[in-house]
Amino acid sequence: MTTKALLSSAAALALALGLAGPAAAQVESDDPIRLTLHDWTGQLVTTNLMARVLEEAGYTVELVQADYIAQFAGLKTGDLHVAMEMWETTGRQAMDEATATGQVVNFGPTGMEAVEEWWYPSYMKEKCLGLPDWKALNDCAEAFATAETAPKGRYLGAPVTWGGFDEERVEALGLNYEVIHAGTDAALFAELESAYQRQAPILMWVYAPHWSQTKYEGEWIEFPPYEAACYEDPAWGINPNKTHDCAKPRGPIWKVGWAGVANKWPGAAKAIGAFTISNAEMDRMIARIDLDGEQLDAVIADWMAQNEAVWQGWIAK
Repeated sequence: MTTKALLSSAAALALALGLAGPAAAQVESDDPIRLTLHDWTGQLVTTNLMARVLEEAGYTVELVQADYIAQFAGLKTGDLHVAMEMWETTGRQAMDEATATGQVVNFGPTGMEAVEEWWYPSYMKEKCLGLPDWKALNDCAEAFATAETAPKGRYLGAPVTWGGFDEERVEALGLNYEVIHAGTDAALFAELESAYQRQAPILMWVYAPHWSQTKYEGEWIEFPPYEAACYEDPAWGINPNKTHDCAKPRGPIWKVGWAGVANKWPGAAKAIGAFTISNAEMDRMIARIDLDGEQLDAVIADWMAQNEAVWQGWIAK
């Protein structure tokens, strides 16, 4: 699906919903609220959904493409205003650093719980005895190798901009693997589809909420349990000289933004804080877009039509 298709106009959505225009409301400022867009479907859903709800309340909204981690520079200065998904799994450090300045605030959880970890399809257990224990990986490096990485195993990571510390984990745990980053979210899961159809070896980054957990049978690697000290103190864990010798954290997906939003658009800040959606709801919407080929706006329009009382509650005065 093209970016143009995903980011089609708010007017088209309004027509799909049968709405005559934004709800009558006294907004605090007509200046646009700038919401950031990233490069995975779920984030496009949450951001466009929030944008449409704010427009229903009478606010002006702009959607701005931004880097997942680097966006904090703009959120601190107020050049950007709201990021609808900051994952506990990969963004906690950047979020904590930004909120510590007082220039960025946490608007609270989205309602979704995040998992991002190394994953393999179930058919690989026959080729790598000992999985899902991470200690089996080096014994099976050749089973996961490709022509470009042999004799090392190949780990297909997410786009570099997502963070995740995979190279650090490989080094800290002494894994005989080479990290190869997918260029895009779509490329990541296209490779999974290809490998799964051929029952070919693959070890890769998989995350939830996402439709992959319903379409493909597989498991996440079980690394040493995460603790905050693992990322900060080399003395923690099995490698006394390296950090990141553990699993990735798991937990909420947060909403963050410029601290000035609450002063300039208090009603919008309230609505953003009230926004909540479940993993199951998100899984279904992502699947409709990525697997069924439906338009993003149509999927959002359907959700809004079926959940009018919910989103009207977010913007209620």
